[in-house]
Amino acid sequence: MASSSDNTVFIGKKPTMNYVLAVVTQFNNGNRRVNVKARGRAISRAVDVALIAQRRFLPQVEIGGIEVMTEEVAVDDDERTNVSSIEIVLIGPDEP
Repeated sequence: MASSSDNTVFIGKKPTMNYVLAVVTQFNNGNRRVNVKARGRAISRAVDVALIAQRRFLPQVEIGGIEVMTEEVAVDDDERTNVSSIEIVLIGPDEP
């Protein structure tokens, strides 16, 4: 995954619309590109966030790319497990 930055929305267990609002806010603050990232069970919520933001609130925004990967996460001090993850890139229109 790319390094985290201000234009990344990490998806967790909160309601979907909280994350949609975060994506819309990122674009309203002048960001042209917003990354939506999630791991494990939150992947389906990340897809929902990207599509709701695009279809309902930001029709001019396009999906610039989707990357799926597996991350190794520490469970205990000596145990690690693999977790699926996704990154969805949303790209706004060029400024006139």
